[in-house]
Amino acid sequence: MGQCYAKNVTVVEENDTVIGENGDRPQTPSTSTATNGVRNTPGRSSSTSPWPSPYPTGSNSPLPGGVSPSPARSEKSTPLRFFRRPFPPPSPAKHIKAALRRRTGSATPKQGPIPEEGEGGERPLDKSFGYRKDFVARYELGKEVGRGHFGHTCTARGKKGELKGQDVAVKIISKAKMTTAISIEDVRREVKILKALSGHKNMVKFHDSCEDANNVYIIMELCEGGELLDRILSRGGRYTEHDAKAIIVQILGVVAFCHLQGVVHRDLKPENFLFTTRDEDAPMKIIDFGLSDFIRPDERLNDIVGSAYYVAPEVLHRSYSLEADIWSIGVITYILLCGSRPFWARTESGIFRAVLRADPNFDDLPWPVVSPEAKDFVKRFLNKDHRKRMTAAQALTHPWLRDENRPVPLDILVYKLVKSYLRATPFKRAALKALSRALTEDELVYLRAQFKLLEPHRDGRVSLENFRMALMRNATDAMKESRVPDILNAMEPLAYRKMDFEEFCAASISPYQLEALEGWEHIASTAFEFFEHEGNRVISVEELAREMNLGPSSHSILNDWIRLSDGKLSFLGDFAVSLDRAVNWDDYETVQKSFISVLQQTEFISVLTRCAEDDGEDNSFAKLKLRNW
Repeated sequence: MGQCYAKNVTVVEENDTVIGENGDRPQTPSTSTATNGVRNTPGRSSSTSPWPSPYPTGSNSPLPGGVSPSPARSEKSTPLRFFRRPFPPPSPAKHIKAALRRRTGSATPKQGPIPEEGEGGERPLDKSFGYRKDFVARYELGKEVGRGHFGHTCTARGKKGELKGQDVAVKIISKAKMTTAISIEDVRREVKILKALSGHKNMVKFHDSCEDANNVYIIMELCEGGELLDRILSRGGRYTEHDAKAIIVQILGVVAFCHLQGVVHRDLKPENFLFTTRDEDAPMKIIDFGLSDFIRPDERLNDIVGSAYYVAPEVLHRSYSLEADIWSIGVITYILLCGSRPFWARTESGIFRAVLRADPNFDDLPWPVVSPEAKDFVKRFLNKDHRKRMTAAQALTHPWLRDENRPVPLDILVYKLVKSYLRATPFKRAALKALSRALTEDELVYLRAQFKLLEPHRDGRVSLENFRMALMRNATDAMKESRVPDILNAMEPLAYRKMDFEEFCAASISPYQLEALEGWEHIASTAFEFFEHEGNRVISVEELAREMNLGPSSHSILNDWIRLSDGKLSFLGDFAVSLDRAVNWDDYETVQKSFISVLQQTEFISVLTRCAEDDGEDNSFAKLKLRNW
């Protein structure tokens, strides 16, 4: 099958089927196996896939052991009752008669027709969308070019209006399949997203939406160049590095745009990227936002959707955000470079187990001859810890893709990290500043690009207004729907001061992402040296207090951190006790166990950056216990 069709899919055990919360069962295609190129791609596509699904009809799709099922399918549900003999179905009129008898007495109630379904019971679904009603008058349908679970796509030609004589694509969604309020809202949201995001050069253009009694019609740009999947197959299953870069740059650009607007696609795969024409260098367009959703800056989604081969581990764990799309791009890049999938199995549950537990293979051909930069790029996308993945905007500045002539889009991650920095403890801010001073040139390229997008003042500093204007320059209706501008409210401290580039770097780095770098130990070691000494001189208590924005009253505590032998900073032994006094942690026992032994330099930075959570609201040392420190 390879595709979770429903918007909310329930996860079950090994011998159950996947059933949507609205009761729909996904269709399962027949068994087949591909023999060359990328094997066994999921079946849901806008056209008939040359890679049929490998799963037999009626195959199961459970999650692997250890992943808890949906509460809707809990074994604590009401148990079945067993009777000695089967009872006939109850008459729908009995409860009506009983109610009337109680209300009117023992007299026989008036005879009348039993209300039909929807009459006097649950309100019928409102399937009126408010779209145009004159589709037949405005468009002439052509041949079908693709079919999916929720509808099919046809070509059409405009008969009047702005699109007169122009060929377009029409996605036709049957109202009969809209059996729940959720499915109706899904269609409304898809149209909202298409309409709001239309305009990006790699986004399929939205033209119009219509409806009649039977269907909803979404009129879009017609892309006649075929799917990216077809191009991969035509090349024997893989791209050269040079050609793969051209594909990935387009994907990253449009995904970065979607993420900035607060839209997560949730179904990125080669079948959902179309070329505008048959030309070899034709631009690509992203399509199919049927599973997409708006997401607030600090929100986590929990419904399992997407295609099995491209689904991120955190999606299977029912807690994910924008990073799930980045994982899918990593899978696409892996396929482009080597012609096979990083996670493969004969069953869907096997695929899920591989995604959760297995590591991609970078040892077999052609990986030994792939450039180190390309392999590093893929590895930083296929990191099972979503916090350590690059964003789409960051990836465009990666050494493998870097191009000084290509603009870098504004990254919503910068806003999240700056918000966290402004609300963090002085101790964490000091550690982040030390880390920022140890950054390599590769990391500074991204930070300089983001700082430039904020259009700093002549003095080289930025204020809250700079952040606000940069966001508004890129705003669409989708950004308002996902409430992304609300993040500015949490950045209010910047209203009273400005931030120079050095502090911006400290505020805009993620220690989790730095830990994923091969040079992390060197960065952490260099940052440690900034705390111990700078310029071959010992840092004084006053300088340390100033670095951490601590007042004179804290100097007596900081004296405990100085070694008597040489007067330099000491982070050993008594540091645990003084740290406990400095930040008033309650879990002294955990502090003692964590710091009683000699701290390595990398551990020092890791601990510092975890002293406060992202919002700087909880300084409990129990957080470190959960991370096995």
